[in-house]
Formats: sequence, structure tokens, C-alpha cells
Amino acid sequence: MLGARVAYLAYRASAEAARRLPASVSRPLARSAGVIASVATPARRAQVKRNLARITDDQLSDDEMRRAVAQVFENYSRYWLELFRSGDGNFGAMELKGRNHLDELSGGAILALPHLGNWDLGGGFLCSQGFPLTVVAETIEPPELFEFFTASRERLGMEVVPLDTQATGKLIRALDADRLVCLVADRDISGDGVEVEFFGERTKVPGGPALLALRTGAPLLPAAAFFGPQDSHVIEIRKPLKVAREGSLRQDVVRITQELVRNFEDFIRTAPDQWLVLQPNWPSDRLAQ
Repeated sequence: MLGARVAYLAYRASAEAARRLPASVSRPLARSAGVIASVATPARRAQVKRNLARITDDQLSDDEMRRAVAQVFENYSRYWLELFRSGDGNFGAMELKGRNHLDELSGGAILALPHLGNWDLGGGFLCSQGFPLTVVAETIEPPELFEFFTASRERLGMEVVPLDTQATGKLIRALDADRLVCLVADRDISGDGVEVEFFGERTKVPGGPALLALRTGAPLLPAAAFFGPQDSHVIEIRKPLKVAREGSLRQDVVRITQELVRNFEDFIRTAPDQWLVLQPNWPSDRLAQ
């Protein structure tokens, strides 16, 4: 519990420093923090290396791999710096690809995306463009830290739903209110995901986006956010997946989730060093620890 409290205080202090310091100071500090995190967390560094080897079919040279691993940690620090500094609604230069898919919606819809780029900043930008967004957040300890992250996202205009037994009902109501429900769906946090092939290896990912789409009839659109140079970002929205009953409910959830994961693979291959998953994500990762 003490460790969780220390983490909360560290995040609060980092956020305060990010807001107060000019970008010319905070950016180099964030890059240095990324270097320190890479050195101080060898298990995470090894996990990132395994991720990059999968994504690139193990085609990186030793030097390329070292640079890519370092870039992942730098991007991870950039994510937090931008989130901490984003309370003023300044999103930098944003390009929204596939906006027509959102404009063509006639009601609520589900956006499913991987932990790529700055997904929170992308959500805030969509809110600023008139697309009300509801997101799900994993509950963490201590409660103050969860409330801190919730407040950070609410300042960007997002409605935050805790990942608990009432989450599904709240998401259905959000869709009924013509909101976008945004679900980050490349990690099986709850442990009850569905098995798919992801970069050539079987693992589990959340089946929630597919199940919610089947239950409500809401369109399910793959999406991703990418870092660009300096403060720029690109958000990509793809056309809705085919969501229809063809077999048993579980078979349909698995089929749709596998199609969703294929889109995630396309997104991640575009920018492997922007995929900010630093935890084991495949069964073999746990064996390697």
C-alpha cells in the first residue's frame, strides 16, 4: 500500500512539474526520464524487445533494436508529459484521418484501439471536435491515483467509466445517448478475454468491443492514435467492421475480435516503437520472465 501511495505522489509531482515548466525544459526532462526508466526496469526493457521482435518478424539488427527499444521508452515518457500538460485543451497539430466514418454515423458507436501513440490526447481531441466520448478505465490503487487519472481525462472532455460490474450498463446507456464509446482492447486486463492470433502467436485480448457491438447493434470502428514530430499527432479511424450474427455468440465474438486484432496489427506495424505495452501480453512472455 505504501508503494501505491508513493506512486500517486510521484505522478502528482510529475504532473505539477509538467504544467509549470516550459516545454523547452519539460521535453528534455521527459526524454531523460525515459532513458532512466529503460535502465531501471530491465524486465520491461526485455518485454519491449520481445514485442518489437514479434512486430518486425525479428528483422531488426542489434543496433536497430537498441534504438527502437530506447524510442519506446521515450515515447512512453512523451505520453505522460503530454497528458499532464493537456489540461488547457491545447492538443498541438492534429490530423484526423477517416473523419468521414464518424460524420456518417447516425447514433452511438464503438471505437476500439491499441495502446498506440497518445490515445488519451486523441480522445480529448475528438471531444473538442464535437464527438462526445465515453472511456473505460481500469480501477487501481490507491483510489486517489485512480481519481487523479480520471480527472486528467475528464479535463479533456471524456466521460470515464470504471471497469467494474456496472461498466457494461453504463456503456450501453452512453451508446443510447449517441456517444462514442472508446475501448483500448489489445491487453486482457480482466483475465476473461477471448483467444486470438496476434502477431503470429495465440493470446487473449478483450472480447468486450465485439460483444458490446453484437448486443447493441452499434457500429464497431478500429481506430489508432500516432505520435508525429514535436507536438503533432495523427488519429486514424477505419470503416466499421462487419458485425452480424453468423454462429454462436462466442464464435461471433471471437471472429469479430480476430478481425479487430488484424487492424491493430496493421496500426502497430506502422509505428512499432509507439506501441506502449510494457507488460507481458502473450503466454510465452510469462515463461520468459
